[in-house]
Amino acid sequence: MAAVGSLGAPLVTSVATSFHVSLSSAQWTLTVALLSGAVATPVLGRLGAGPHRRATILATLVVVVAGSALTVLPLPFAWLLAGRVAQGVGLGLTALMMGVARDHLPEERSAAVIALISVVSIIGAGVGYPLAALLAELGGLRAAYGLGLVVTAAALLTAWRSVPEAPKGRSAHVDVAGAVVLAAALLLVLFLAGERNLWSRHLAVAVGLAVAAVVLLCVWAVIELRSTTPLVDVRAVRHPAVAGANLAMFVGGIGMYLLLTLITRYAQHGAGYGFGLTTFVAGLVLIPFSVLGFVAGKLTPRVRTRIADPLLLAGSAVVVGGGFALFAAARSDLAELFAAMGVLGFGVGGFSAAMPGVILAVTPKSETSSAMSFNYVVRSVGYSLGSAIGGLSLAAGTGPGHLFPDDSAYTTAALVGVGAMAITTLTGLALARRRSSEPNP
Repeated sequence: MAAVGSLGAPLVTSVATSFHVSLSSAQWTLTVALLSGAVATPVLGRLGAGPHRRATILATLVVVVAGSALTVLPLPFAWLLAGRVAQGVGLGLTALMMGVARDHLPEERSAAVIALISVVSIIGAGVGYPLAALLAELGGLRAAYGLGLVVTAAALLTAWRSVPEAPKGRSAHVDVAGAVVLAAALLLVLFLAGERNLWSRHLAVAVGLAVAAVVLLCVWAVIELRSTTPLVDVRAVRHPAVAGANLAMFVGGIGMYLLLTLITRYAQHGAGYGFGLTTFVAGLVLIPFSVLGFVAGKLTPRVRTRIADPLLLAGSAVVVGGGFALFAAARSDLAELFAAMGVLGFGVGGFSAAMPGVILAVTPKSETSSAMSFNYVVRSVGYSLGSAIGGLSLAAGTGPGHLFPDDSAYTTAALVGVGAMAITTLTGLALARRRSSEPNP
């Protein structure tokens, strides 16, 4: 699913060219996948908490494979968007796979596997991005989307052969009203994050939509509190450890995605600053991000035996902030970009691996998928806002009559990211302090 998610950002320009649509329209190939994923994640999480988890996983993958086929076939732009919507549904599978691991593996092994699933769901994009860009350059847009079809078909076959049935005695019902209201709220949030021109040209409309989104989220919370079968157990989400982890994920997600979009865009710029790299070569800058993120993900389960998860969150946020600071201070050489991405990857890998431990420490096994699915909704919204904030920062640094932002705009955006990671660090430290003050059972 990380590979499918990476088919959005690097192909936006190719989509605009191939289908003769504007860049803002092409951007929706990324936005609609995030939206359908954000809506599907809690629904799949609730279904995954019941007795039909295996069927839910397989049915979801069938939808994703069908959507991948739509992106490959020579059909109009509307069908491409429909395919991306179907692919985005699969983004909700990460939380379900964590539930499978927690139910069917020994505790010491399940913790390591869950951490690795969390890491791969993020750093996998660092592999998919340059590969998709290369395929687009060599074989065109359809060849790049063909990567998604191959990967999702392999995932469907693997799941059919290996995913076991859920334990007996579970039940799950989907809160349809809650799902509809949440979908409407998330649609407004992601629309506001994606349509940056709306804030600069129609501020009153943007503010009105933002207020409507907040009202819908409040209505959704009330529905969930009153429901006997809530989509998300809001009472459990209010637990200080879970609420703190979700806050850290939200703010941290803003910062992480902000730097990812900044560095690849900077690498492709070639007028006065940057390196004028092609999409494929710029994507290679993400390789240190993926490699060191994977290393951090493998190391974290061992470190957790000595350092509490909240402290790992805080420490990882400091490392991510260091990546921002490195990019802000030194980016005149390509090696410095690789170094910044490596630092970012190591921090993101540790952060992602530690996050499930904070939440699952206070979550029953039967609610694993539901609890983690809400965390991934928070992450998706954070990523979308991070991308939007990065775009707004660069737009603010673009002088009148200029097509591209000044070099200083990248520094400003990086400093915004440092601030976001400082908040994330303080949240992690607060969680650690609270855990240390709790009496031992």
